[in-house]
Amino acid sequence: MSRVLLGVTGSVAATRTPALVAALLAAGHEVKVVATTPALYFFDADALPPGTLHTDATEWPGDRYARGDAVQHVVLRGWAEVFAVAPVDANTLAKLAVGLCDNALTCVWRAWDATRPVVLAPAMNTLMWQHPFTRRHLRSLGADFGATHVPGHLADDLMMQQINDRAKGFRIVPPVVKELACGDTGTGAMAEVPDIVAAVEAMLAGGSAAGDR
Repeated sequence: MSRVLLGVTGSVAATRTPALVAALLAAGHEVKVVATTPALYFFDADALPPGTLHTDATEWPGDRYARGDAVQHVVLRGWAEVFAVAPVDANTLAKLAVGLCDNALTCVWRAWDATRPVVLAPAMNTLMWQHPFTRRHLRSLGADFGATHVPGHLADDLMMQQINDRAKGFRIVPPVVKELACGDTGTGAMAEVPDIVAAVEAMLAGGSAAGDR
């Protein structure tokens, strides 16, 4: 049994959070969820097992900080063996790429132990996916994990394949083509739940360091 921290951001694909959590639990993993505030619009928090969900509102206890209070993004970092952000929307992808940490989820990312694996499953509108910044951010994140010198002119599938082949402890689960919630049809829908679970398990099988107890 492994400890999976699932990050959820404000994409319509966050509607699948309960199904993804259920699939990870069924695969024998412990699961905690850290969700951005916009993500909470898309799924029922009560659909998750009690104690699973962590948010900006639960980042700090009480009304004012006291010495010795738990720092939840550090606690979650220490607990998890793998950090999977699914879905990762365009806004959060940009934040991860440049190191912004203005909510609980991005603070976990900034505090993450780079010896432990991460999985990203992007989900966004097709034109957002095709925007030059998206490729730039994915290549930058890949380079942070060792996938340097990935050519910028490659088609999306080849670029992500090269990032996944070269990066250590980093995996992109590419979005798929379908009719999106906005009515557009094209690439941008989050990968299917079994594919995300498979990517998490593949990363765990790669000999990553275990989380702190």
